[in-house]
Order: sequence, then C-alpha cells, then structure tokens
Amino acid sequence: MTHTAIYVARQHNPWFNLATESWLIEKQELRDTHVLYLWRNSPCIVIGRYQNPWVECNLQAMERDGILLARRLSGGGAVYQDLGNTCFTIISPREQYDKGRNFDIVRKALATCGVTSELSGRNDILVDGRKVSGSAFQLTATRGCHHGTLLIDANLSHIGDYLTPDKQKLEAKGIRSVASRVVNLREIEPSFTHDRFSDAVIEAFRAEYGEEAPVQGLDTAMLEREPLLMETYEKLSADAWRFGTTPQFGHTCSERLPWGRLTFHLDVEKGMIVQVKVFSDALSTDCVELLEQSLPGLPYTVKAVRERVEEVADGLPQELAALVREGAGVLVRDME
Repeated sequence: MTHTAIYVARQHNPWFNLATESWLIEKQELRDTHVLYLWRNSPCIVIGRYQNPWVECNLQAMERDGILLARRLSGGGAVYQDLGNTCFTIISPREQYDKGRNFDIVRKALATCGVTSELSGRNDILVDGRKVSGSAFQLTATRGCHHGTLLIDANLSHIGDYLTPDKQKLEAKGIRSVASRVVNLREIEPSFTHDRFSDAVIEAFRAEYGEEAPVQGLDTAMLEREPLLMETYEKLSADAWRFGTTPQFGHTCSERLPWGRLTFHLDVEKGMIVQVKVFSDALSTDCVELLEQSLPGLPYTVKAVRERVEEVADGLPQELAALVREGAGVLVRDME
C-alpha cells in the first residue's frame, strides 16, 4: 500500500536542503511513499548537474556578496534563489511517478491562492505568459523526483547581478540556461505568501492522494544525526562537486601591452587548467614560455593564477619578473 509523507525544512542552507532532498529520495522507509518536501534557500545560485558555473554565473560578484553556489544532482538550468523563492519537491515510487500529476497539484494550489496558471512546453509554469516556476527531474532505479521553484517575492534584480555574465570568450561544452521572462507572484496577487502557498499545496497534495499525512518539520539538529544525509551534504558543499564536475571548456582572451600582444588559449577540465597556449609578437619569448609552463595544473581561479605568478616572478630577474606579472594580468583581468 502506498502512503504519503509531508516535510517542511526549518533551515535555509542550500547545500543542506539539497542533501535533505537526496536523503528523502534514497530513504528506504519511504520507498513506497509519495513525499512532498517544501523548503527555501538563503541567497544562492543553483546550477544543474551538467552546467558550467563560469559560463552561468558571475562568480566574482557572488564571492564579493556572499552568494553561495550550489550544484544539483538533477539536470536543468541555473536559477537565483533567496527567501522569496519557494522550492517544492514531490517524490514518488518510480512506477507511480507522474510529472503531469505533480504539476496539477502545484497549479491547483496556485488556483487556491487566486492565481490562474498554465504549463509551458519547457516544463515551466506561466502566469500571463511569464514564468513563475521552473522544474528539474531525477530518476533512480526505484524513485522519481520532481523538483520545482516558485517565485513569490524574490529579488529579481539579482538575476542580472549573478547570472549569465558576458563571457563570450568561454567556449563551453555542456548545458546552458535559457533566459525566460519571469515575474514574482506577489506582483500578480499581492496577498500571495510562502505560508499561504505552503498551506495550499499541502492540502492539494493530501486531496490528490486521499491521505491526511501530518506535516513534519526538518531541523538541522535532527538531520545532522543522519549519516547518509551528512555524507551527501559534504559532497554537495565541496569544491570538487560544485566546480570539479564542470564539463571541459576553453577560455580565450587577448590584449595588446606596450611591449606586444598576448593571446591566451586555456583548456579547462573539471575546474582545473590542463593546457595553456600563449601567442605573442613580443620579443621576450622567455615570458611567453614561463606563462605557458606555469599555469597548467592550477584551479581555474583568479586567486590560484595570481599566487602562481607571484611564486614564479619572485625567482626571476627584475625585468623578466615585471613582464611575467604584466602578461599574466591580461588573463587575470579577463577572468574577473
């Protein structure tokens, strides 16, 4: 017999919330259960499993403003989230997994809150032609997971601050996000709130499955006692997952300096610089060779490049050291 369970997160750490979602998918006690999980994140960018954060995000601005980067286990595009955005997850036994049924639950909840919506062909929910919700999906051998976001009162100005930077130089492999016209539900229905939607979607979920499952709060203290959840949290919060699983891509930049033009071609794989080729009409071939030889093996970060250049320059004659620092500045400025 199939049962239902309803969970609401009491914390807002995106890595922890994503780990909780994974734990609910894998939890054996829930293998025959339809699960509704509601949660919100502190300001962050969440990217899909196969996306490139350097293409999708303005990482320098995020670091400056304390915006976390999270990578989902599921696919889909990059989204900005804050406490004005509500996440919903519906998990079902695989043989009973039905995306259409899940969308119906969410849209009925929206209707209860006074909002008429429609489903678009890209698995988005639209209101008056503008996107209020996007979804991503994950299938395991025994479970199906439907993960969605709902814009209620998010700071939409931050989408331009932290997403889709002008990085035409990055020749990326993998999935890129597609920009959509978005709108907050509070703009459409001023009385719309997270609590109101949560109540409505819980009742729609109960009505769909005909079972009055209680709402269970999930707090950090309780979840930290779950070894499988904490193992996933450690994985999702680690740089190796957030950056190291990035598809291979190339970075090209060029600038003319007083002593010649430098053009960098970098191959980056799993967040590491694996190959560097520098083209130049400069008379100093030593500078070019040092830059080509010094950068492979570094993390693809401004900090790592700067530190390595300083290490190399410290052991060089003053004139050559100045050329190496100035030459590396071409790359550093383009990465920022």
